[in-house]
This record gives sequence, structure tokens and C-alpha cells, in this order.
Amino acid sequence: MSLMSDRVPEKVLANFLDADGRLHTIPSKRHKLVVVLDHLAQRFEPGVRYPETEVNEILAAFHPDYAALRRYLVDNGFLDRADNMYWRSGGSVDV
Repeated sequence: MSLMSDRVPEKVLANFLDADGRLHTIPSKRHKLVVVLDHLAQRFEPGVRYPETEVNEILAAFHPDYAALRRYLVDNGFLDRADNMYWRSGGSVDV
């Protein structure tokens, strides 16, 4: 199933994001977590390297446990990391 092929991502996001776009709960089911992570990955520009402090600031705007979100993004292939720098390595792309 492609993330953009149907309305599933919209429904998942509606269940986990509040009216301000903040994440009120980190999903425990992997398929729902991947949808949320893809949404978060969109905040990072492909080809740009981000210091860890900037990644933390971006993610803290969505949820207080930014460290867990950062780890999930790396572990699930949305961000890569080397020498305390991060860059987007996955996620859907608007065409």
C-alpha cells in the first residue's frame, strides 16, 4: 500500500494530531507510526543537513518527547545521522 494511494494517512493523522497540528500521542502500531513519521519527515528538506539541536527544535514543535521522535525517524529510515548531523533520507515526496 502506498502512503499516498488512499485516504488512510489522512485518517491516521486526524487521530493523532490535534487542531494545532501537534502530536498528542505517538502511535504504538507500526503502520500508524510510519504514517506519522512520514508526516514529520516532510518538515526536513531533502539535501539539507541539520544539526541535532535544530532537529530537536523542529520535532519539539510537534511533541515534547522529541528525542523519541528523532530516534523513530532514524530507526525507520526517514532520517540518517552522522557526526551529530541529520538529513532526510526517506519519506514521501510531493510531485
